[in-house]
Amino acid sequence: MSATGRRGGATRPARTAPARTKPVRTPSQDVEVALIDAAERVLVRDGPDAVTVRAVAVEAGVAPMGVYNRFGGKDGLVDELLKRGFTGLRDALIARGEIDPGERLFGAGLRYREFALSNRAHYLAMFDDAIHQDVTAPEVMLIARASFDELVGHVRYGMAAGALAEHDPQEVAQQIWSTVHGAVQLEIKGMLLVPDPDRSYRDLLGMLLRGLRA
Repeated sequence: MSATGRRGGATRPARTAPARTKPVRTPSQDVEVALIDAAERVLVRDGPDAVTVRAVAVEAGVAPMGVYNRFGGKDGLVDELLKRGFTGLRDALIARGEIDPGERLFGAGLRYREFALSNRAHYLAMFDDAIHQDVTAPEVMLIARASFDELVGHVRYGMAAGALAEHDPQEVAQQIWSTVHGAVQLEIKGMLLVPDPDRSYRDLLGMLLRGLRA
């Protein structure tokens, strides 16, 4: 039998699956992402005071006017940095499928510290005044609130399961956040007076959970 096929006709070319195409960002979107990425690099490398329109533009390789055109200036750029930071914190607090309420809260507490220590410059920018404008944008506050709401959800879950004493879930969540934030802030700023910060933090979470039990 010839290579042309049984009936002597030409061999049909093999069909190939169509190539998958990636979503294409517009040039404007590319510039916006590049500017936010550049602002993050400046923040991590040089600190919050260094996040200026000029420094970020130089880092991104664009004209300073590009920052004004896309973000209105430094404040709008800072808002984007803060939104990224609070989104990362919210993602860290999301439950990982833990059924036991204590394990769920304990895991969220551990991941809170892990996020803060792995993103120190971002964390301090989110909670310190060095990079904030006088009034934080509403969309930033919405994302910050979403982080808090994840914690509130864990508290409600524990109360519904009878593992935590009944109380206002938001009040309890605020007490937890205030405690872990204080511990993490002290650690980041090198003000802990204990030899083993990891063990001390785990003991702190355990103490919190014991105090919250029904």
